Amino acid sequence: MRVTIVTDAWEPQVNGVVRTLKETVRELQRLGHSVSMVTPASFRTLPCPSYPEIRLSLATTGMVGRAIDATECDALHVATEGPLGWAARRYALRRRYAFTTAYHTRFPEYLQPRLGVPLDWSYAAMRHFHAPAARVMAPTPSIVSDLEARRFRNVVLWSRGVDLRMFNPEPAGPNPREFLKEERPIFLYVGRVAVEKNVEAFLSLDLPGTKWVVGEGPQLAELKARHGDSVHWAGVLAQHELARFYAAADVFVFPSRTDTFGLVLLEAMACGLPVAAYDVPGPRDVLAGSEAGAIGDDLRAACLRALDIPRSRARQHAALFSWEAAARQFSSHLVGLRG
Repeated sequence: MRVTIVTDAWEPQVNGVVRTLKETVRELQRLGHSVSMVTPASFRTLPCPSYPEIRLSLATTGMVGRAIDATECDALHVATEGPLGWAARRYALRRRYAFTTAYHTRFPEYLQPRLGVPLDWSYAAMRHFHAPAARVMAPTPSIVSDLEARRFRNVVLWSRGVDLRMFNPEPAGPNPREFLKEERPIFLYVGRVAVEKNVEAFLSLDLPGTKWVVGEGPQLAELKARHGDSVHWAGVLAQHELARFYAAADVFVFPSRTDTFGLVLLEAMACGLPVAAYDVPGPRDVLAGSEAGAIGDDLRAACLRALDIPRSRARQHAALFSWEAAARQFSSHLVGLRG
């Protein structure tokens, strides 16, 4: 098939949506499909308030429609609910094109603590966005069930994968256990440093050993000022460097209560790093009774329990997820432009 994906999230952004789309495109091409992308790179943009690294496209419906038609695609996928996503949705409805969408981000739960927007309001807007889609792809069974309970229609499962060659217990470079020489155990967080990621819940824990944070974001300065030298701040890392941090740490801490999946969970486990997380959708589905991590309402207790989990168990569970399988699942949900 000739597949066109419209997305507001793309390079140089560094996040799970971009990673998912890049890996999906790569695997779709390996499977023989032709993939075209409509991204902010093709339009004038302005920085998103509070997230300057995210660029919002200044594109009309006609501009996005011409970009879609130029690809001569067989199937259209609208990946995000941003300006490009809304424009693509309007154009598809105008031309009576069938299309699919994806639910990557729990925006209602993000907006509530930031702006005080009631969940019912923002879920109504999200439901309106996705209502015309032939399929709404969600990353875990819990998210599928949650959306169905909120009256979303045509919701299907589209899982995720991990690059087991890049992320492994013995990445290139010095012995991982010698790489980080700080006091052990080492508890590691990887991801955007933002209020919706709930990083403060991790940093405020009374834990033995050392805490590391890999990533940047709008809350970084605030958390650095609050926790200072009690935390090691590594910034944004390339994937091969990130693999060394995963392999060198003792527990991966995932404090988010709102992520729909959490690719970093798979990356950490692929490097043999057990996970500690809250018992919420995302971690609950990714771990799925595997005993590759510890989840619960008490994050500190989960961190301490995770110290006793064999690293081999984490790696074995991560090996169940592949980007090829996820891409095949994605392609199976696509529909032709004329339905």
